Amino acid sequence: MSEADDPDCWICGKATNWQRYEVPQGALCLGCGRRRHYHPAPCPVCRVRRPLAFLDDQLVVCAGCAGVASPFACRECGSEEHLYGRHRCARCFLRERLSALLTDPTTGEVNSRLQPVFDTLIESERPQTTIWWLRKKPGVGAVLLGQMARGEVPITHDTFRGLPQDLAHGYLRHLLAAVGVLEPFDPYIERMGPWLDGFLDTVPERHRELLRRFGRWHVMKQMRHSASVGRLSRGTADAARHRVRIASKVLAYFDGLGVTAQTATQANLDHYVHSRGRLCGEHGFIRWLRTTGVNPRIRLPTQPQRPDPAVTVGEDHRWELIDQLLHDPSIKPYTRIAGLFTLLFAQRMADIVAMKTSQISHADGLLHVTFNNTAIAMPPPLDNLIAGHLTERGMSLHASRDTGWLFPGGSPGRHIATENIRKQLVAIGLKPYEGRKATLFQLAADIPAPVLGDLIGISHKNAADWARLAARDWRSYIADRSLSQSPRQT
Repeated sequence: MSEADDPDCWICGKATNWQRYEVPQGALCLGCGRRRHYHPAPCPVCRVRRPLAFLDDQLVVCAGCAGVASPFACRECGSEEHLYGRHRCARCFLRERLSALLTDPTTGEVNSRLQPVFDTLIESERPQTTIWWLRKKPGVGAVLLGQMARGEVPITHDTFRGLPQDLAHGYLRHLLAAVGVLEPFDPYIERMGPWLDGFLDTVPERHRELLRRFGRWHVMKQMRHSASVGRLSRGTADAARHRVRIASKVLAYFDGLGVTAQTATQANLDHYVHSRGRLCGEHGFIRWLRTTGVNPRIRLPTQPQRPDPAVTVGEDHRWELIDQLLHDPSIKPYTRIAGLFTLLFAQRMADIVAMKTSQISHADGLLHVTFNNTAIAMPPPLDNLIAGHLTERGMSLHASRDTGWLFPGGSPGRHIATENIRKQLVAIGLKPYEGRKATLFQLAADIPAPVLGDLIGISHKNAADWARLAARDWRSYIADRSLSQSPRQT
């Protein structure tokens, strides 16, 4: 057939070529066929989300409702999802690539230790992304995974400790831990040890042992505690390194006075305080020197009580930001939800990014979110925004590939980084910390402190402090309760 004899596309009317899709109406050009394939929609007859490219009584329907074989179906598995090439889906292509990569030559089958990796990657939400990761130059992660499958490299955390601490190796290590091949680990704690060893190489030898003890048995212990309660973040890790640096500066100052940490007097420490003017992290180190018996004779002045927080976001501006987050489609949905959780429910950004899908529920036709112990019904249109986010990310409450995180991150098994959302919110004029203070101030003026604490997950003391700032006193709530519960006089 000559080019002039090629049928016209029934959608756009342009002439097709040999790459066309054959449909009952005649043909679809490659462009129209790809658009229908890449952008499925609910079929007007069966309501199933599929490519719509078939006429049936003036309706454009799916292949099933039109009673024809779908030209968009993968020739291997029959799926119309994840187009990859003309007649094959990405999941089938990925299965072939992974089988070749993870096969143990001694058995001819996928390495048994790495079978969870195979299963997880095959069932990934977007197999195209995994294919790209396998083919990415120089393919560090894929090469190492293949070496592990062939038994050339041990599948252990020690293997990664001896490799560069870069994104490629970090991604693979997170993946292996997320699927249970390796034991769980925290990257901030893992990086702290090598950082401490490197830092100690830069300080005088006479200080190293003391700083090593302080870093490993005090600072890293605090980091592990933060990790155990889900509060270890990049900021926490940076603060831990800062405490070690400050301890080194204290010891260097003592050197200048001709004393050591063990022989320093209160006068020596007062001299240091006077020279610094403003202390920044020294209290922890001096307290550690006292409690461990290194030098129980020195003590820093009691830290002054922090002043009441200043609310810098006006109520009008807060509601302007809420309106923008509710209705501006140019902002990423997960960023809009996180910002609204801050501005409506005074949630900390570190707690928001660590939320689980299990905190979302449906009851009486309403979508609820549990921030602490109480499920709170979400107002429209926030409820639709959350529901749409769950559906879009493939994390519906019954999804087979549910990661557990409400906001999954780029590293397998981990939630999104706090800075990812914070930067986007700052770009639209919302500083999360300042916005949270404004929300707490407003909520404390409207809700009794004990109720507020239970609803949003802050201590009753913290809630009472905010109530005091908002010119309320929790004792008035108790008085009101006592009055309302007293027997009515007849």
